[in-house]
Amino acid sequence: MGIRERLAAGETVLAFGLGRVMNTTLIQLLGFEGSFHALWFDHEHVGFGIRELEAACAAARAAGLENFVRIAPEGYALVTRCLEAGSGGVMAAQIQSAAHAEQFVQWAKFAPRGRRGLNLSGFDARYGGMSAREFCERANRDSFVAIQIETLGALEQCDAIAAIDGVDLLFVGPADLSQALGVTGEFFHPKCLETIDAVAAACRRHGKHWGAVTVGPDHARLLWEKGCRLISPTNDVKCFRAGIASVREAHAFCFE
Repeated sequence: MGIRERLAAGETVLAFGLGRVMNTTLIQLLGFEGSFHALWFDHEHVGFGIRELEAACAAARAAGLENFVRIAPEGYALVTRCLEAGSGGVMAAQIQSAAHAEQFVQWAKFAPRGRRGLNLSGFDARYGGMSAREFCERANRDSFVAIQIETLGALEQCDAIAAIDGVDLLFVGPADLSQALGVTGEFFHPKCLETIDAVAAACRRHGKHWGAVTVGPDHARLLWEKGCRLISPTNDVKCFRAGIASVREAHAFCFE
């Protein structure tokens, strides 16, 4: 079941962030372990190559994990490269306004909704195995598009962003949002909680879903109770650090 289908069914989607450790073995391990429904690949902060992304997307499919890629909204070409590489969708970081979000959606959609460049040689067109019409209709229908709310501009226009046709999900970036609000790292500050309420209300008004990176179990529960249904509680680096800490605690006598 895809991300949109799970959300539409009222389910919570648990997403694992990957970037620093783009490794197919780790992806397969996550699939075997079975706790997560999806992966999101962090191109914004890491900048991995398309060949790495192709391998990661193939591993995710084999492991039964949905995936999407977070990217900086700097140009249409990277959007279509991610989709052609096999990603199920794209998420725009650092969106500044509803007009900015609309531009990103147009990069991800073919005509008549958008202006994505048409090429049938990628994975999403089955490497030339689909007709242009079938491909465009299917891609416009199935490609997942998320917009991050983490700047003051996006926050001020989150209602207009949620109203955009083709935006499937608003995604709260708590770290940059707290920074933009002048309360860096204070994720339970009233200013941060007010913004969460604003995003949740905008999504309710327009029949959209919202997600977030969460910074701990209390934060995750708070957001879930406010309607967040795509939750990203950890990533590759956090898991390695937690694993090392767990081993160190269990074998404390060895480290004395």
